[in-house]
Amino acid sequence: MINDIKQDAQERMAKSVDALKTNLSKIRTGRAHPSILQGISVEYYGAPTPLSQVANIIAEDARTLAITVFDKELTPAVEKAIMKSDLGLNPMSAGTVIRVPLPPLTEERRKDLVKIVRAEAEGGRVAVRNIRRDANADFKSLLKDKDISEDEDRKAQDEIQKITDAAVKNIDEMLAVKEKELMEV
Repeated sequence: MINDIKQDAQERMAKSVDALKTNLSKIRTGRAHPSILQGISVEYYGAPTPLSQVANIIAEDARTLAITVFDKELTPAVEKAIMKSDLGLNPMSAGTVIRVPLPPLTEERRKDLVKIVRAEAEGGRVAVRNIRRDANADFKSLLKDKDISEDEDRKAQDEIQKITDAAVKNIDEMLAVKEKELMEV
């Protein structure tokens, strides 16, 4: 029973860390990376389709993404979808290849992005702490029902704390890497 609660808490914390990792990857650092265009959908035969399913996206160099659309007639729709996205990118079409140059970030924008990244990381930490609180509440209810002893409760809470500390450490490391990436000129 204790192991089930610990296992559940560990899985939920891992999901929270993964969600944070996904959110951080969407924040633009000034360097070209295909994941920047991850959230863009294109109208393809009447259905919104992820860009990665209708085109090949590669980082041509440090500041340019190259998009090769599989269906040539879809090229204008892909360009329009990138322009409509809130990424502030201006695609340029060259036949079948669409090039997306990434503008360099200003110092002020970098600092704003660092604030956003820190807020995302704090949200991740809060989520992890909430999972810890839920697990500890489950242990308390087991103790109240006399299903476990006080020693088992204390030991289980210590183990949950270790799992929480590991998850928070992971979040802090991801934050440090992203901040360094953002402040690099």
